[in-house]
Amino acid sequence: MDMKDVADRGLVLLGCGKMGSAMLAGWLDGGLPARSVWVLDPYPSDWVKAQGVHLNTDLPTQPAIILIAVKPQMMGDALPAIAAKGGGGTLFVSVAAGTTIAAFEAILGAASPIVRAMPNTPAAVGRGITAMIGNASTNADDIDLAEALLSAVGQTVRLENEAQIDAVTGVSGSGPAYVFHMIETMAAAGEAQGLPAEMAMKLAKATVAGAGVLAEAADEDPSQLRVNVTSPNGTTQAALEVLMNEENGFPSLLKRAVAAAADRSRELANG
Repeated sequence: MDMKDVADRGLVLLGCGKMGSAMLAGWLDGGLPARSVWVLDPYPSDWVKAQGVHLNTDLPTQPAIILIAVKPQMMGDALPAIAAKGGGGTLFVSVAAGTTIAAFEAILGAASPIVRAMPNTPAAVGRGITAMIGNASTNADDIDLAEALLSAVGQTVRLENEAQIDAVTGVSGSGPAYVFHMIETMAAAGEAQGLPAEMAMKLAKATVAGAGVLAEAADEDPSQLRVNVTSPNGTTQAALEVLMNEENGFPSLLKRAVAAAADRSRELANG
């Protein structure tokens, strides 16, 4: 199955909030015909209504893909609409947080090919990263197709096992919020040093965004990039002696933060 099959047989998008809309925009920009897409969403945005997709109508008999993008608390209401499509030639791809492959198999049947994926919010600007894992009923083509769809909103990585989803949640799933908070606190610290609030925020945003682009574009790894900008006994070294402190700097702080998110992810998955 490839993107031509998807265009011919149809793609169903279950839930079209921010993440679903970001993916839909990527697919349409990539050439998927709007008439090949069926969206089920109780509160569709004006943007979705204007795209020319099938909206809240009867689904094709056997769509190529059903992509599940509803919030976890809405999952119970949403799944019955697609349960009858299980066990056949339809590939299910879930980007819903906290819902395990086993939970989907209980409703759709273990014979259904199911891919569980964990994207993150920079998908909204095409700069997301999505981790994915398939169940035993998926084959290489299924994974390739899921990857092609998820690549519409950024990069992808393939997991070795589903348990790694919790660690991914701690790093990339929840991670954008850590960076947003870093921007907040950098700006506040600049303000404390005498900068106007608006200027401090502009400097903090541009610095974090620019460093991220540089980290991805550079041949060197981030540790070498850090060394490159750290003059002996200079200003950056003075700051890094605080941030790199093993007891109360970034190493300890981020290890605890990522562990807390991963632990919570495990708790949610276990109900």
